[in-house]
Amino acid sequence: MTSETYDRIYEVIEQIPEGNVATYGQIARLAGLGGHARLVGYALHACDRPVPWHRVINARGEVSDRADAYAEQLQHRLLAKEGVRFDERGRIALEQFRWEDEEADAE
Repeated sequence: MTSETYDRIYEVIEQIPEGNVATYGQIARLAGLGGHARLVGYALHACDRPVPWHRVINARGEVSDRADAYAEQLQHRLLAKEGVRFDERGRIALEQFRWEDEEADAE
């Protein structure tokens, strides 16, 4: 994958406002990579610049499982600090906290 592709992904992620989340698929769509949600995960894993990675969650409204449980706990803490709330199942209400990007507004 080209660094240009990853840069497009990072640029989208950098736009997610504090207190909001976006799904991997949403990020892929906005980066012009619709249908390639996993690519967003790969880009985040390879990321070497400060982006608000913690605001990217899966389509079920959950923090995705990782090999490093500390990263999952950190993501939960960072989101909670921004006011994002989790239900008893550990899910985020997407209808309340999902970033309403300009493309979604136009749909």
